[in-house]
Amino acid sequence: MRRRLVPFALLAVLAASSLALRDLRGRDAQARQRWYKGNTHTHTLNSDGDSHPDDVAKWYKEHGYAFLVLTDHNVLTDVTALNALHGLDERFLIIRGEEVTDRVADKSIHINALAPERLVPPQGGSSVVDVIQRDVNAIRAAGAEPHLNHPNFGWSVTADELAQVKDLKLFEVFNGHPMVNNEGGGGVPGLEQAWDQILSRGITLYGLATDDAHHFKPSNDPLAARPGQGWIFVRADTLTPKAIVDAIARGDFYASTGVELRDYRVTPTEITVDVKPTFFSKYRVQFIGQGGAVLSEVTANPATYRITGREGYVRAKVLESNGAAAWTQPVRVAR
Repeated sequence: MRRRLVPFALLAVLAASSLALRDLRGRDAQARQRWYKGNTHTHTLNSDGDSHPDDVAKWYKEHGYAFLVLTDHNVLTDVTALNALHGLDERFLIIRGEEVTDRVADKSIHINALAPERLVPPQGGSSVVDVIQRDVNAIRAAGAEPHLNHPNFGWSVTADELAQVKDLKLFEVFNGHPMVNNEGGGGVPGLEQAWDQILSRGITLYGLATDDAHHFKPSNDPLAARPGQGWIFVRADTLTPKAIVDAIARGDFYASTGVELRDYRVTPTEITVDVKPTFFSKYRVQFIGQGGAVLSEVTANPATYRITGREGYVRAKVLESNGAAAWTQPVRVAR
């Protein structure tokens, strides 16, 4: 029986939508692309951050990021002047964004809008699922790509609730804020476990890492939300808002808290993860499938997984010996 390798996307648009099939189109196309490091969740004093947008942009530019999305709570910051001052062709770009901040009962619902055409007010609703769906619909109506933030913040969004939302393809599998419960607890699954629960239901969902930075000034506060905790590397043709957001929307990125890849390749028969090593670290790569099962663990670099056709989906997690990690996006494997 022939194996088919497809990402979590609608079959009608597979040829244009997936990281896997982008790889299958050949190395020439990839040779024209670059990996751009960026953060999609950042705050300034326009909401509850402690620093001016100018200082925030400067921090990311000086620390080697290629792009930054400013996402203040229910505020859309004009980034025109910031790009005039800090932007550099193919080197640094600021993208406008908003953290649509909503709630229902005691649940906090926060959804980022990437590159909206206008401010998106929180829509409210009768339940967690209803609020998320209304906000997602409003974000898309504003021409933006939505991503759900920190589901375990306030224990607000369960995997089952997230699985019911339509037209949402992005969530944070890691958020660097110190109070968002990435690892779960008290019987609530961590974000990676929740991700596998959703993927195992055949639902398209890509995982982001962000820092959710609020605090850029010196402080001894152990609960300060610092920059540089999590980010993504986006594979795109060029550094423009449309190219970056479109690539994120189709899953052409990996998430990281400190691991960098030289390459990530998918063919009909295998998946290869090539880590860019540091001299002081060792690495292991887990290939993960249906139900969160570890299909294979590899210490060789590059690490390769041979597809059997029985996995349901395959994603990779790179674990670094000092605690950093990287997550590739899931690829569906079907007979």
